[in-house]
Amino acid sequence: MPSGLAALLDDVSIIARTAAASVDDIAAAAGRAGSKTAGVVIDDAAVTPSYVTGLSPARELPIIWAIAKGSFKNKLLFLLPGAIVLSEFLPAAIIFLLMAGGLFLSYEGAEKVLEKLGGSKHGKTVEDVIEDPAKFEQERISGAIRTDLILSAEIMAITLNELSDLAVWWQRGIALALVAIAVTIAVYGAVALIVKMDDFGLSLTKRPSEAAQAFGRGLVAAMPKLLTALSVIGTVAMLWVGGGILLHGTHELGFHGLYDAAHGLEAAVADGFGPAGGFFGWLTYAAASAVVALVAGWLLVVLLHKVFGLGHKPGAEGAVH
Repeated sequence: MPSGLAALLDDVSIIARTAAASVDDIAAAAGRAGSKTAGVVIDDAAVTPSYVTGLSPARELPIIWAIAKGSFKNKLLFLLPGAIVLSEFLPAAIIFLLMAGGLFLSYEGAEKVLEKLGGSKHGKTVEDVIEDPAKFEQERISGAIRTDLILSAEIMAITLNELSDLAVWWQRGIALALVAIAVTIAVYGAVALIVKMDDFGLSLTKRPSEAAQAFGRGLVAAMPKLLTALSVIGTVAMLWVGGGILLHGTHELGFHGLYDAAHGLEAAVADGFGPAGGFFGWLTYAAASAVVALVAGWLLVVLLHKVFGLGHKPGAEGAVH
């Protein structure tokens, strides 16, 4: 009996150590994969505030919460099971999903750049007459969740691509779920803070303290600039991430020219800046990626809007994507 008990405890100890190692592996893999999605996450956080622009302040947080719930469903109920099945039975398809996502981000980014340069706007606008506010709000939420589905699919695909060292499907599933939950909380928590910042500033202007009032006025004055900056950051992130995915994808598929040229330029710049070479080299590669995305996205814009006439709305302003 004592020897049997000792053997049982030894087996339990081995299982516990193995489980602990698995947890460590999953956490490490989730952390690495999460960092790779940074560009898409920035884009997601930058794009989402536009969906509450022009609506009642009282409806901002309920709308963001509705979008966040839709994002959780997108990631955990639809994309996660599909990603696990794909990684288990058809892992070669992951690179094509990444490429599709890269093309989408390139298209979105290029379309926004062209609109800023005076091109036609596309999509529903906040300047349209709103005859049914409830219906318009629901359309905003539905549109945001559809956009989130595409961005979430890209996040999950990037994450899955970084989890190749996790051989067991349930480990990949847990790591994907961790990244999905963390990203969604981070994105929509940040968005909630951003859209309520002006309300917080207004409340400070009513405080008796002059310092609080001055800080509140500063927050209110900074909000339009912050939203403009977020729009620019979101567009840059789309192009940077989309182009990087296209460069990596073409390299993986055997077309090495663009990838080698971008990395050659990165190495040349890095060599010329000494200790700061790493940063400037990375910046150069990011810029090269953005240029690739801009060209690819422009071709898609021409193809979809000029050739097939999809989504074109002449003269519209303030398009919501």
